[in-house]
Amino acid sequence: MTIHCDNFDDLLLEGDTFSMQIAAKHAKDCASCAEKLASWNEISETARGMHASWENEMLWPRIKRAVGAEKQRSRSHVWQIAAALLIFAVLGGLTWRAQERARKFDDVIMREAALEKVEQTEKEHIAAINNLEKMAQPRLSDPSSPLLVSYKEKLMLLDDAIAECQTNIDRNRQNAHLRRQLLAIYTEKQRTLQEVLREESHASNQ
Repeated sequence: MTIHCDNFDDLLLEGDTFSMQIAAKHAKDCASCAEKLASWNEISETARGMHASWENEMLWPRIKRAVGAEKQRSRSHVWQIAAALLIFAVLGGLTWRAQERARKFDDVIMREAALEKVEQTEKEHIAAINNLEKMAQPRLSDPSSPLLVSYKEKLMLLDDAIAECQTNIDRNRQNAHLRRQLLAIYTEKQRTLQEVLREESHASNQ
């Protein structure tokens, strides 16, 4: 079965074994789609590890509505919105999960040097994000297109997820799992801000 990049997002959203096999086959010859697939697999693995339940009466309809609306605007950005909502949902159950597994992490606590390195990486992410936010703020404060509106909503969800994760880290600074999760969210926020700036550049060239 031959697919095109335009169909790749649909395969990820289907999520069944056959669709994911087709997506993986296509990604072998497409660097852009390979990056999407890697990000999708990483987030899906995190969700499975949390054993989260997606039958929530409010959450799942919200995800479906967001994905459906985004399909009408720009199919190439559906996976980003779905991924952001998925991250936010996983973090919703992280508080009680972190307390339950606190003692199990005692034997794998990071060494002090490694912790300092991670904190330095976080500071670099924050500095880069702050710079991008300053440049993107004029566009986000008054979004001129449905796509920019969706970016703004996604950034708000990511900010909520960062705050939730940071609260848990403040309770346990040496929890390696939480810090990896926070870095993943920072990376997603940085990528989203870059997309906003690229959209601005594209609009100004038209």
